[in-house]
Amino acid sequence: MTSDIIRQESANKAGTGKTLHVITWGCQMNVYDSARMTDVLRPLGYRPVEAAEEADMVILNTCHIRERAAEKVFSELGRLRKLGEERRAAGHGRTVIAVAGCVAQAEGEEILARAPFVDIILGPQTYHRLPEMVARAARAGGAVIDTDFPAETKFDFLPAEAAPQTDGNLTAFLTIQEGCDKFCSFCVVPYTRGAETSRPVASVLAEARRMAAGGVREITLLGQNVNAYHGEDGSGGVATLAGLAAELAAIPGIGRIRYTTSHPRDVDQSLIDAHRDNRALMPFLHLPVQSGSDRILKAMNRGHTAEAYRDVVRRLRDARPDLALSSDFIVGHPGETDEDFEATMRLIREIGFAQAFSFKYSPRPGTPAAGAPLQVDEAVKDRRLQALQALLREQQDAFNADMIGRTLPVLFTARGRKPGQIAGRSPYLQAVHVDGPETLIGQTAPVLITQRNSNSLGGVLKRERACA
Repeated sequence: MTSDIIRQESANKAGTGKTLHVITWGCQMNVYDSARMTDVLRPLGYRPVEAAEEADMVILNTCHIRERAAEKVFSELGRLRKLGEERRAAGHGRTVIAVAGCVAQAEGEEILARAPFVDIILGPQTYHRLPEMVARAARAGGAVIDTDFPAETKFDFLPAEAAPQTDGNLTAFLTIQEGCDKFCSFCVVPYTRGAETSRPVASVLAEARRMAAGGVREITLLGQNVNAYHGEDGSGGVATLAGLAAELAAIPGIGRIRYTTSHPRDVDQSLIDAHRDNRALMPFLHLPVQSGSDRILKAMNRGHTAEAYRDVVRRLRDARPDLALSSDFIVGHPGETDEDFEATMRLIREIGFAQAFSFKYSPRPGTPAAGAPLQVDEAVKDRRLQALQALLREQQDAFNADMIGRTLPVLFTARGRKPGQIAGRSPYLQAVHVDGPETLIGQTAPVLITQRNSNSLGGVLKRERACA
């Protein structure tokens, strides 16, 4: 498709006021990708709407991490097909249906076979080509599939005005790294997102500056292995995540920086030092370990031991004593015994986590663990997961209870649910509600924490001056 045809398609669409609805499943990176897909379609005249029933085009941005992910997609496609028929009968014309993301990457041909009414199938590395795909689908009258891993980076093709579309949000995601070279036995990411790649520093900083100009005050840096970041620094060298964070902290308006998801193997000394020296880095780190058993970690191909993980945590806490941790845990990986599970429980008790995500192992087609012997019985997985989650809930409750009586800097982001109330987030990603003026929204102010609710903290404003 030539650029002239795409420009003509853009002109045609701009005059018709097409509507777009994106349904997003999965991780924060998918949230970021959905926003960027919306951005690349704006020049074609597509404006986002809240419901699929109102949309001329619907995109399913899919995730392949969870169990039965593909079946969930096909179920939603059935609903959208019926919706499209109803819209056409009501005189709204044809609804364009696209499937994007990791399920599209992994099962594009299967989607086409089972749902031939789908117009566009695209992988997570090709959404910058969406305008071309829309034009091709309109002219070809059949499905367009693009699940390549193109040599060019999609970030080079994003509209320059994309980042300010923050819709008034004070917090934003910013993808800096994609893909994975680790090949954990249970994970599909290397097959759906490709090899580890990093955006150049200049590209990240330019987007961050636009975000700051649009009012963003807190940025969360995203990557499948975000601390493996190795972007070009503009002078022939390679920047680390620590170096990038230092430059981001110097951008006026950006007061808080977070990053996820990290891998223990990629926590280097520069990053540990950054947690000590860069006060814009929030003292809350998501550092997945998956298991506390060296035998299972080896079977998972994690590339680290439980003691190596403990050592990384010790060094981080020595550098930043107020650091709180989150993690991921998988129970019931093939071959896991009661002794292996107890090793995980022991690691949790020793380290202590403010938050965590935990799952039963479920096979992903094409991954080494899917065909491994000694698959664990579902009832055993259920029992282990319940015990593990009970311990993690106990630790999270204790962490939140420990906040009572402490003064925390809270970035206020919105009105609260009650009149006269404002809401924000603590350095530890906890929701915080106080009675206070709306003029504080967009600022950080000290709050004395006085109560712990089921999913949030309550407090009172201190008299110190707020910071922009």
